Amino acid sequence: MDVRILIVDDEPDMLTLLTRIFEKEPSYSIDATSDPRKALNLISKNVYHVVITDLKMPNIDGMQVLEAAKTRDENTAVIILTAYGTIESAVEATKKGAFDYVTKPFRKDRIIHVVQQAVRWREMWLENLRLRQELLEKAGYPSLIGNSQAIALVREQITKVAKTSATVLITGESGTGKELVAKAIHAHSTRHDKPFIPINCSAIPESLLESELFGYVKGAFTGATKDKKGLIEEAQGGTLFLDEIGDLSPTLQVKLLRLLQEGEYRPIGSNTIKKADVRYIAATNRDLKEKIEKGEFREDLFYRLNVFNIHIPPLRERREDIELLAYHFLSRYASVHGKPIKGFNQEAVKRLLAHSWPGNVRELENTIERGVIMATSELITPSDLFPEYNHQAPGPLNIPTDPTIFDLPFKEAKGKLLDEFQLRYLQRLLEKHNGNISQTARECGLKRQHIYRLLKKIKFDPESNK
Repeated sequence: MDVRILIVDDEPDMLTLLTRIFEKEPSYSIDATSDPRKALNLISKNVYHVVITDLKMPNIDGMQVLEAAKTRDENTAVIILTAYGTIESAVEATKKGAFDYVTKPFRKDRIIHVVQQAVRWREMWLENLRLRQELLEKAGYPSLIGNSQAIALVREQITKVAKTSATVLITGESGTGKELVAKAIHAHSTRHDKPFIPINCSAIPESLLESELFGYVKGAFTGATKDKKGLIEEAQGGTLFLDEIGDLSPTLQVKLLRLLQEGEYRPIGSNTIKKADVRYIAATNRDLKEKIEKGEFREDLFYRLNVFNIHIPPLRERREDIELLAYHFLSRYASVHGKPIKGFNQEAVKRLLAHSWPGNVRELENTIERGVIMATSELITPSDLFPEYNHQAPGPLNIPTDPTIFDLPFKEAKGKLLDEFQLRYLQRLLEKHNGNISQTARECGLKRQHIYRLLKKIKFDPESNK
């Protein structure tokens, strides 16, 4: 993409110098004028990515050029040139929207660096706007943010199953958003104006879970001083969401199976059978087929629940959704915490994309909220997001390669090659995670103690490289 730059300075020598500096860049298209009135005319006709303007000029000053550029396009980055005696005015200009100011005389590398930063800032700002627009376009499923094929498939499956009465089983790791999918199904169903009742089957003891689901009558057990409606009755006409269904006890599995088969249930202590007009959606992070093989989950109940399956892949398998989700959460928490944050700097985006996200979308959401709270500028940095972040990457591991290794007996050579592979593998992960042993252990599936033992072989201290 060509970068359009307008240079405005009433000193001919300065105008010539700046023009020569930036016209050498093949991707830069330069307009230059010593007449600020002509500059205003150019701004009215063109959109510039960057405007470099002197502050003190006759008739029309740099503040007026700044105002005109921002009125034409608020995403234009305006750089103010000023003498030492007018720095206060330049600072005032930045408060009014200028990207930065540069004092005269300046070094060539200084002005080049500021312009490069301005170009990157504008690109990030426009990317932020694009992502926000995509969020608006996803308004049909506002909670299901993402551009990946996996999320597109989930939306398609929701559309197909929502209008039916089929029981749905949602599978996926913890934190992937299974309840959000359940709510989307309910919202797009014919029952959308009726209750959506969620219950976490793993969070309530078995003795209480039965009464929560089916309700009870007065005198059914000690402490039952009055009739109590169960969640099935509360959800009448609507949707009952059974989260973590894989943790349901064998006894309750039998009772739930009858409910699904017959469409009726009996409150605890009652002789009256009640009819249930409820749409059932279940979710689990467990492998139910594996639990069936172990005798821990009823196969007939599984097939009753798994009429229509929606699987949500982990965030690490749909990395193209990470940045869009990050901006979604940024918008939410910047509003919640009242902070004027516009986006992430480039290094922060790289760190977000590189992270493995074992906690999935829930972990990403918590990380972004922390970043919003910690941020001290308009752009969130890596250290705002990750407490352990350090800009200095760890030094390379000193892993020797023995050229005579293939002259050794097979078992000895194999052992040495294996040691070298392990250490080089750890080198890559440690560099990726800036020497953080915990993150490295989590990604490679080894225990921290094992990693420390391997590193001890070469007398490498990761803490000294942070």
